[in-house]
Amino acid sequence: MSKIMEHITALWNQAASIWVSGGWGMVALAVNALIMLALGMHVLVKLRQKMYKSVSKETWRHWINHPGERRGTIGKLLDFVTGADSLKQTSIFFEELRSTEIAPFERDLSIMKICVAAAPLLGLLGTVTGMLATFGALASGSGGEKTMGLVAEGISEALITTETGLIIALPGLFFQYQLSRKLEHYKVFLAQLETICTQKLYKKLREGKKDESKSSHGPQIRVYKPHHKNNKATYKPVEQMEKVA
Repeated sequence: MSKIMEHITALWNQAASIWVSGGWGMVALAVNALIMLALGMHVLVKLRQKMYKSVSKETWRHWINHPGERRGTIGKLLDFVTGADSLKQTSIFFEELRSTEIAPFERDLSIMKICVAAAPLLGLLGTVTGMLATFGALASGSGGEKTMGLVAEGISEALITTETGLIIALPGLFFQYQLSRKLEHYKVFLAQLETICTQKLYKKLREGKKDESKSSHGPQIRVYKPHHKNNKATYKPVEQMEKVA
């Protein structure tokens, strides 16, 4: 156990020395990396809380016509979108859902994308400052050990910041890509949900109109009027009425 702690301590000291030799550009890279990581973890946790993959398609399609069996986050979502009385209102509900559900994710991913693109640029900025420090040491030094030490510090700052920027950007790029894919899957889920809810509501409204048309028209009644011919009474229809239910 003590050897493990000694190894961890040695690694920490080495990382700290590298960090210090990177100059002030390492601070900007650290802030950029923390913002990117925080946004990525926030999007990942929020997408998992939607639970859209935990409920099968057959289950939530069944829940649309059986409100009493709805459960969890998907059940609450169905309670909101299935409360419409018309197709237009359903469309409004889903537009509101997209503005409240999708827009925050897209905003966070856009900022995360900016952080990913900024990491190599911040590293390049550190490279420029390091090279300026190197040339300044060569110009002002007398060629002794002190001058060589300043040159080494400048070169270290130039290389370390560039490497750190790339180390931050590459994992951040893949992380942002995976989160974008997860968000696209959630968008597909909402699109399927809107299509099925709209179809079911349209079918329900159409069946309701058919029932109203059937109930508003009853059986037809013929009215007969007596007609005398050769002292015999016969009856002929004179009009046809509809009995209103």
